[in-house]
Amino acid sequence: MIIIFDLDDTLYDEINYVKSGFEEVSKFLNKNFSINKNDSFDFMMNFLNKNGRGRIFNSILKQYGIYNKKNLMSCISTYRKHKPKIYMSKDIINLLLKLGKKNPLYLVTDGNKIVQKNKVDSLNIEYLFKKIFITHRYGINNAKPSLYCFNIIKKMENCNWSDIVYVGDNPKKDFVNLNKVGAKTVRILNGSFKNLKAKEGYDAIFCYKNIINFLIDYEKI
Repeated sequence: MIIIFDLDDTLYDEINYVKSGFEEVSKFLNKNFSINKNDSFDFMMNFLNKNGRGRIFNSILKQYGIYNKKNLMSCISTYRKHKPKIYMSKDIINLLLKLGKKNPLYLVTDGNKIVQKNKVDSLNIEYLFKKIFITHRYGINNAKPSLYCFNIIKKMENCNWSDIVYVGDNPKKDFVNLNKVGAKTVRILNGSFKNLKAKEGYDAIFCYKNIINFLIDYEKI
């Protein structure tokens, strides 16, 4: 089997990246505007929990009366370029090492190129995979649900779609096109999509509560 993994909320909890980024933005606001770091961090976390992603930095800058385009772009840049404090559990690493002895492992992840590269570097996981694909390096149109990067892997391995297993978390985009071509799809019920009921054809064939359960059980797929 060729096993391909998503990154965020599949191999690690993305909320830890978000918290790490908010901490850096809080330091920026403290340094430049003397805003209490704990207060600004709590504001951003509360906004996220109540409203989800989007316009968090707009809102905190307006809250403190310092909103303008320059300050907004500085917050976004600080968040995206920071070196995150994130980790992958030793249990997951050991299971990936074991799995990789018998199966080629790949990573396919969407998102800003700098952000995703910083995540990969901070997690120190490049050695675990035959190749890591950050889809935005190939153009935003080639992000999931596009099969562009999956087709590259298929050609590299000279395999059939039925030989490919993809493990992700987002039923809005991760599985729909892979289902259509006959790949095996696995959904990890984690993160912001864990309770989302998928549209017909969009959910994975198999579901697991967490990545550990899949890694232990993968031979049954």
